[in-house]
Amino acid sequence: MTTYTANLVNVFDGTIEYGEITVENRRIQHIKYMGEERAEEQYILPGLIDAHIHIESSMLTPAQFARLAVVHGTIGTVSDPHEIANVLGVEGVKYMIEDGRKVPFKFCFGAPSCVPATTFETAGATVTAEDIAQLFTYKEVGYLAEMMNFPGVLNEDPVVMQKLALAKAFNKPIDGHAPGLRGASAKKYVEAGIETDHECFTKGEALEKLKLGMKILIREGSAAKNFEELIPLADTWYSEMMFCSDDKHPDNLVEGHINQLIKRAIAKGIDKFKVLRMATINPVLHYRMNVGLLREGDWADFIIVDNLENFEVLETYIDGEKVAEKGTSFIENLKSEVINNFNCKSLDPQDIVVVAPPKGNLLRVIQTIDGQLITKELLVEPKIVKAKVVTDTVNDILKVVVYNRYSEAKPAIAFINNFGLKEGAIASSVAHDSHNIIAVGVDDESICEAVNLIVREKGGVSAVSNLKKGVLALPVAGLMSNEDGYKVAESYTMIDKFAKEQLGSTLISPFMSLSFMALLVIPSLKLSDLGLFDGNTFSFTDLFQAKE
Repeated sequence: MTTYTANLVNVFDGTIEYGEITVENRRIQHIKYMGEERAEEQYILPGLIDAHIHIESSMLTPAQFARLAVVHGTIGTVSDPHEIANVLGVEGVKYMIEDGRKVPFKFCFGAPSCVPATTFETAGATVTAEDIAQLFTYKEVGYLAEMMNFPGVLNEDPVVMQKLALAKAFNKPIDGHAPGLRGASAKKYVEAGIETDHECFTKGEALEKLKLGMKILIREGSAAKNFEELIPLADTWYSEMMFCSDDKHPDNLVEGHINQLIKRAIAKGIDKFKVLRMATINPVLHYRMNVGLLREGDWADFIIVDNLENFEVLETYIDGEKVAEKGTSFIENLKSEVINNFNCKSLDPQDIVVVAPPKGNLLRVIQTIDGQLITKELLVEPKIVKAKVVTDTVNDILKVVVYNRYSEAKPAIAFINNFGLKEGAIASSVAHDSHNIIAVGVDDESICEAVNLIVREKGGVSAVSNLKKGVLALPVAGLMSNEDGYKVAESYTMIDKFAKEQLGSTLISPFMSLSFMALLVIPSLKLSDLGLFDGNTFSFTDLFQAKE
């Protein structure tokens, strides 16, 4: 039996009183209040939850992710294993579950609903309705993961409707993913039983969906950042909102997690109890997580902080076990097994030549928007040298390539704006959602060298300059390292710095942004391994367009 004395934060009723909690057999056995809040004392409150994240995007296995996250007061995640499912199917989801079981952390995994995400790309696996029914039998699988196929919902596609019906039959919440969906279409989407959305990038869209009964997740990841736009809604709609990171690279995870969003929200004047509700109670209750919320009889899942303004996490407890203290994680440094699905050969510069079109044609270009997953479409005059379309660094029009990693095939080639590279290339086998190899660069030789570094390692992120090259190997499904999470973060920091300082990228997170340039379910223009794709019409489009 252990007793902890501090200011006790009751997020349910919005009160703080000085008192003590008694922990025995991993649960809170007794809570005793002993008077008014004492400002000089520390604070005990429920542990923090990331309400939607793809663990794979941290480049860490679940065990290593947990080891880093607990330092920041995170005691659980709502984790969509969609990325590894696209590579390895149900086997990949089971891998995540088994790896997560090795550590004291509250993982709530989803059953991926859209694998493959579309029929316009080559994935490594398929997750069927029968697979989803099987996954729902695992106690760690608590919900149907994001239903990205909103056209399938709106058109009542039989397979989509079968998956939704399964979730309802198993009494599982259903996550949404419908960027920009408004009006009657949004209403029909919600009426199909879809309960959340983490893709709102405007306050108006989020408010409309809230009024339809959806729960809105404020996302602040390494590439997609919607906090500033959406946080004003929390003052009124806090009971229907949560915080999430969606995709967070390892260097950013070392810096902080949901604790950072709490501090920022409180600094903006949002009532602290509203903010804390979004970070603790709301996700636990919505996803029916097996997580304690600082009540008698609950699991002893709680954190100790200095105060609710600085929000420095001093200690983290899961099931009564201290898992972190003052920046040090006590979760064991485990090395996970390696599973993968990688089968392609090296790329040659001749493979990515773009022959110049007849005169009078404009080049269709993907325009990246820093801090967002959406892109725009540009039409520009192509730069032509010796009857070939080449990169134009003056106007920041670079070549981008997506290369099938599951079987031998020709690469798809397009052009992209706003990456800012002045030399060399970067590449990644983390390329949502099918996770083929994606690369962007200034010249064909550098692009191929960056791709071939990844082929050699069977997964990773790479960067190549005129004088230097580097790769961070990701042998677990081509998405994750099985090494020490802090060392992975350090290696990623170095290659990210290389892409920015030596190659010239102007993006906040160039590798994360690159990974989303193949995400076809987010408008407007993207590139799959099968070709250039228009996310507005949901169809392939031509690289060139005749002048009007």
